[in-house]
Amino acid sequence: MSHFSEFEVIPAVDVQDGEVVQLVGGERGTGKRYGDPVAAAERWVEAGAETLHLVDLDGAFEGERVNAGAIESVVDAVGGDGADAVGGDGADAVGLQLGGGIRAAEGARALLDLGLDRVILGTAAVETPDIVAEIDETHPGSVVVSLDAKDGEVVVSGWTEGTGLDPAEAAARYEELGAGAILFTNVDVEGQLDGIDREAVASVVDAVEIPVIASGGVAAVDDVVELKEAGAAAVVVGTALYEGEFTLREAQDAADEI
Repeated sequence: MSHFSEFEVIPAVDVQDGEVVQLVGGERGTGKRYGDPVAAAERWVEAGAETLHLVDLDGAFEGERVNAGAIESVVDAVGGDGADAVGGDGADAVGLQLGGGIRAAEGARALLDLGLDRVILGTAAVETPDIVAEIDETHPGSVVVSLDAKDGEVVVSGWTEGTGLDPAEAAARYEELGAGAILFTNVDVEGQLDGIDREAVASVVDAVEIPVIASGGVAAVDDVVELKEAGAAAVVVGTALYEGEFTLREAQDAADEI
């Protein structure tokens, strides 16, 4: 299973009502639509993506997976056949990670068996931390714990509820439970093309040994470079790529130079 041996720029394919959508500041109803998820996924793979970040946005808000059909179509289109994709042995298989509405270990395992490389747990990991260890038992290293921060605290339930948890402390706790990586999203800057919060990312990176995937606020290639310099193992980019602020190749090449 890929553990980001080299820094990766990962395109986001966020799905709402069966279409690709990018939200602003995590606010429901702010989304701009970018069409068919399979077409978007194929476009990013052709552009050189080694991993895709899939999110069921309706699932994140509703607490259950709503866009399962659309997500499975993406897995079928770009994930290679199940066994190859899960093991990372398929020469053409792109790595796939999915979040949004995954609340139970059984459902997470089913998704991993379907052909996903990693499942992303947010609300479920906060409410039931043991779920991380449960999934890790059968699918080692496959759990990414998503820590979404707003005003310096971890928020859950589609970014609507504060938890009082410090992101760096929470990251260390989940590493102990078996998380294979941390996805750290700064919701304050999400989807706004206003730039990143380097210090917030660096504090989470410093708290753990496992990879930290950064997300939120990337507006320019320089932001990608800064996140690599802050110690992130990868960065998820959505709005900036869809709006053509820079190409995937430009971002990856700039990161590879440092």
